[in-house]
Amino acid sequence: MVGAAARLRGCAAVPQNNFDERVARYYDMTSTDMFAPAVLDPAVDLLAGLAGDGAALELAIGTGRVALPLHGRGVAVHGIDISEPMVARLREKPGADEIGTTIGDFATTRVDRAFRLVYLVFNSIMNVLTQEEQVATFRNAAAHLEPGGCFLVEVIVPYLRRLPPGERFSVFDAGPAHVGFSEYTDFVGQIEWSHHFWNIDGRAETWSGAGRYVWPSELDLMARLAGMTRRERWSGWKREPFTAESTKHVSVWEKPR
Repeated sequence: MVGAAARLRGCAAVPQNNFDERVARYYDMTSTDMFAPAVLDPAVDLLAGLAGDGAALELAIGTGRVALPLHGRGVAVHGIDISEPMVARLREKPGADEIGTTIGDFATTRVDRAFRLVYLVFNSIMNVLTQEEQVATFRNAAAHLEPGGCFLVEVIVPYLRRLPPGERFSVFDAGPAHVGFSEYTDFVGQIEWSHHFWNIDGRAETWSGAGRYVWPSELDLMARLAGMTRRERWSGWKREPFTAESTKHVSVWEKPR
């Protein structure tokens, strides 16, 4: 797995699609914590409040973890995703026939309608590997918004200050069912590889994917370049205050009316 990272170190080809049929098959069962009501309900509550009586566009809709319960709250949801296998898994679920999807990368793919809310959660902004593509994502989100509409991003705060000098590896999860660690391969390009080992029914499954970590202030500048201004920033879905100790943030930018 680290060998694959070594072969691609420094490569920032976009768009990337790390979510093939094998990953899609195991995605929900390896993300069970993210489906827990204590995690998912506050996210859906906040998103439904921002959408109001308008429609929502999810970038990287995946298997519908967020889109389906948001639709269940009465919000019309459309999704963009580059992975056909992930969307196929969504299509197998009850209620998915009422959610429109478009296959394509979320930095450039357009849907021919406007939305009250565009959102990108669970660190998915990191799936595009250059600053240019992340800027394009913000511009694409703004182009889909109604005047006064909002773009929401959920993403980690880079862990670099917790990384000892000279170290490139950081373990972020270690348990009987999952071990995950980050490998920082390009501090200039801000590329971090996420490596995972799962124990699924006594069988080992592995996955590695590259991401571009991005700072909150950098995202604010991307929003300004796209003509949006920051409205809110919290450290979680329950609107906890964002502080210097926050490990992630949920940020909202608004398109002018």
